Amino acid sequence: MAVRLFAQLKLRVLRNGFRGKPARVAMFVLSLFFGAWFGGGGCLALIASMQPAYPELTALVPTLGGALLVIGWLFGPLLWFGVDESLAPAKFALLPIPRRTLITGLLTAALLGVPVAATLLATSGLVIGSALGHGVLPAVVSAVGVVVGLLMCVALSRAVTSAFANLLGSRRVRDLAAIGLALLVALLGPAQIFGISALSRADFAKLEGFAEVLGWTPLAAPWSAAVSAARGDYLAAVAKVGIGVVTTGLLLWWWSATIERAMLGATDASGPRRAAGSASPVPQFFGRLRWVPATAEGAMVVREARYWWRDTRRRANLITFAVIGVFLPVLFNLGPSGLLPSEADAPALPDNPAIHTASMVFVGVLGAVAVANQFGFDGTAYALHLATGVPGRREIRSRIIGYSLYIVPLIVLISILVTLLGGDAAELPARIGILLGGYGVSLTACLIVSVFGAYALPETSNPFAVNTGGGLTKSLLALVAMVGSVILATPLILAAALAGDLWTWLALPVGVAYGLGAVWLGVIIGGDAVDRRGPELLAAITPRG
Repeated sequence: MAVRLFAQLKLRVLRNGFRGKPARVAMFVLSLFFGAWFGGGGCLALIASMQPAYPELTALVPTLGGALLVIGWLFGPLLWFGVDESLAPAKFALLPIPRRTLITGLLTAALLGVPVAATLLATSGLVIGSALGHGVLPAVVSAVGVVVGLLMCVALSRAVTSAFANLLGSRRVRDLAAIGLALLVALLGPAQIFGISALSRADFAKLEGFAEVLGWTPLAAPWSAAVSAARGDYLAAVAKVGIGVVTTGLLLWWWSATIERAMLGATDASGPRRAAGSASPVPQFFGRLRWVPATAEGAMVVREARYWWRDTRRRANLITFAVIGVFLPVLFNLGPSGLLPSEADAPALPDNPAIHTASMVFVGVLGAVAVANQFGFDGTAYALHLATGVPGRREIRSRIIGYSLYIVPLIVLISILVTLLGGDAAELPARIGILLGGYGVSLTACLIVSVFGAYALPETSNPFAVNTGGGLTKSLLALVAMVGSVILATPLILAAALAGDLWTWLALPVGVAYGLGAVWLGVIIGGDAVDRRGPELLAAITPRG
């Protein structure tokens, strides 16, 4: 009964969310297309890997591919796509629903989505391949493993995002949680490079041994059950399915243990509050930013800066850039050889000013992507600015200054770090100029996108939650902003190609001037657009359902 009720609720919320919103319908259709594309490709790959003619592929592809799929479900919601919470747990906080019923219902609702459908389409290749190559019984075992693996992926995604949302919401431990996530994410890039390098020189006999061990871990056990069944080892296949069932049960228990706090919202665990003191309200409000002019615009800058540090959604974006912003410049400027000293023949970027400028511009562009939906973070709170008639240009200007208080120092630190690792101190001014230039043009593109492409975020304490179809919207808006930023940054790349060695000295003033000019233009265009379409902007970022 609960399963059917929650499924009906999810479908009704989805249907109501599409009414009068052709853009959301288009995004959903586009997400179906991409899901079918990637899911179909994975299905064909797994069908081919399960054929008796390719035993080496049977030993590797299902196990390694399944492990990567689980890792994708783990990190995808945290880093990029978010997690669909059309039926947010907080909406059921006041209803007398048993926890077990709530978990079962929310898990059912979570299964009704494009990511789940795409995963099911891809992994169905194990069943089809087993049936074509090994018979009915291996296909049945594969089907059970696919179902268990799919449930495990969804439970993992929900449990991790719910638990991490609680950590970020608790002021006592959110600093530690944020650092932990940053360190975890920092390992992904180097691990990918090491993995690609190792794969190019891999001994496939040893790799099969690694896959065999991996197949007995929760990462790959449900998927590797198909491999064991294809070999006729049904006892091992059943044991691996059992590992998946136990893991799924533990994840659901973990989710159940953390969902109550997610329903009620994180409480302030920061301990006793400091006394207000005798200072006037204005100095207290400005706090460490007391050097900011005590004007209306200065107050808006302080407000924005505080929100970027305290709001869990915004803070997650800052952490992501802090990690990626350190790793990518090292990779672009030093090449894999800078990370893998033993690789004498590892490729590195040619010593060309234009190529290095383009790579650093891209890093600067990433710094502003977080503001591509800056109004969506506010939600209905933006109505106060609209009602009080805040000028559009002041609105935009204060937002980018508050955000830049974090990003500009990060850019300088990134430049210093890359310079120290590269050992070329003369390149420091050029790197700072290029990064600031890329950041400036990216701000311009993202400011415009944030006004015309704003979308609502769900009202939940989970910083990774998105509405149905919101993951694709978030990704496409970021892609549009990045492409537009790279196009706007083309003059910097051309200048580097034409100036040659002089670019080392010209990059700082030219990059700063070009970035500031782009920001000035973005404030004018974006601010005037806010003045024209303020009510439409509020309607776009107001959560529905």
